[in-house]
Order: sequence, then C-alpha cells, then structure tokens
Amino acid sequence: MHEKSARFRTNSPEETIALGKALGMRLKQGDVIGLIGELGTGKTWFTKGLAVGLGVKSEELVTSPSFTLVNVYEGRVVVYHMDAYRLNSVSEFLAAGLEEYFFMGGVAILEWADRWPELLPPHCLRIELTFAGQSSREILLKANHPRSAEIIESVAV
Repeated sequence: MHEKSARFRTNSPEETIALGKALGMRLKQGDVIGLIGELGTGKTWFTKGLAVGLGVKSEELVTSPSFTLVNVYEGRVVVYHMDAYRLNSVSEFLAAGLEEYFFMGGVAILEWADRWPELLPPHCLRIELTFAGQSSREILLKANHPRSAEIIESVAV
C-alpha cells in the first residue's frame, strides 16, 4: 500500500488558490483529483488554483459546474472540472457520463468526491477541505496509490 498524506493550512481564498496552483503544476495527463468538503470550504477556489497550475490562462475562467455538471478548460492538458453535488445516486452519476472523464486523458477534478468513492479510480488523489476559521482552511491530501503519493511528496517539500 502506498498510503501518504500531507496537511496544509490556508488563511485566505488567495492562499487556497496558491496551494492549488502549486499542486496543479505537478499534475499530468491522466491524474484524478477528488475534492471533499462542506459547502463553502473552498473546493472551487482550490480548483481555480489547480487550473492555473495546469496552464489555464486565468483563475477567473474557472467557475463552479454545479448546474452544468462539467466545465472543460484548456491548459497544458485538458482540465475536466466536475461537480456531483446535485446528483442523487450512482446511476445519475453514471448516466451523466462523469466517470468517463476519469479516463479521457486530461486531468479530472471532481467536487463532492465523497458521495460515491467506489467510483473513483485507484490513483485518485483525495483532498479534504475543512473550516479552520472564517477564512482559514485545513487541507488534507490523501493518497493510496504510487502516482498520488508521488504528487503529495512533490508538493509537501
């Protein structure tokens, strides 16, 4: 087993974006990120940073896909930003075709990844965001696969 974790604390949305950017710079084609956290913990802010780190021109292009289910951004690799918040079952998730994005050759980012963890590929890097104050967040990166452990090692130095 390749269990690895790293914990970070950010004190503003800007710091959350910066951490996401640092992580995004280390991602490559085929990586999958599962974001976990309550409403308002900063999953979309973190994704803005991931996208910029992946070469998306501006964080302002990154918006929540709560209603569209998937937003696609062009960077050094294609970024598939998905949101499972409005889906009520595994069958809805599968019918929406979200699982396919895990294997389309870009970087897939899924908000609300804890809803159906059994659908996530083994190499998925899980990122848990929790409140640590009004603007502060605790951000825990968790890996159970060599590739996701490698990502954590590269950002935790």
